[in-house]
Amino acid sequence: MSRSSRSIVREYLEAALWALVLTAVLRAFVIQAFRIPSESMRDTLLVGDFLFVNKFEYGPKIPFTHVRLPGLHAPRRGDVIVFQFPQDPSKDFIKRCVATGGETVEIKEKQVYVNGRQLDEPYARHTDPNIRPAGFDFRDNFGPFTVPKGEMFMMGDNRDNSNDSRYWGTLPMDLVKGRAMFLYWSWDPDRNWPRWARLLNIIH
Repeated sequence: MSRSSRSIVREYLEAALWALVLTAVLRAFVIQAFRIPSESMRDTLLVGDFLFVNKFEYGPKIPFTHVRLPGLHAPRRGDVIVFQFPQDPSKDFIKRCVATGGETVEIKEKQVYVNGRQLDEPYARHTDPNIRPAGFDFRDNFGPFTVPKGEMFMMGDNRDNSNDSRYWGTLPMDLVKGRAMFLYWSWDPDRNWPRWARLLNIIH
């Protein structure tokens, strides 16, 4: 192999290496892809939706540590957040933040109240008309409960079919990955066809 050929190969290898490094840095600190595996956030998010997660907004964690870099702001009520499941951090979940540290959550007959005021939740979906009484389980009646400082109370938008903070408790900030931004792809598994109308939809 001539010297010029070796130089060209070296340039390609260096370019590929830098591309890999840049991808790893972006994934660790800025943005990450995520796929919706369940119906717990329906109709906001559907099975087969693919989205980008903004890791920079809340401050990215340094990989393999519990150190979080400064972010733009803390998670806020209404944010749709991707996080490590507290009961099994190897799994990623996505839910909506309903209350933050210091706020008091109460659910009365499916309606959510924070600090005594009923939330306006146009995204919430209820498919079961039955209301389970307090003491039976926590789905339709819960609390009042004050969220600990530095933690969040998370709920799925598909309220009658969501494994969330009503059952496993609050989410510590240490397990937060980032805020869901927008859909970059959506595939309907029932029709085996793209959901074109959902592409690039901003997640609210």
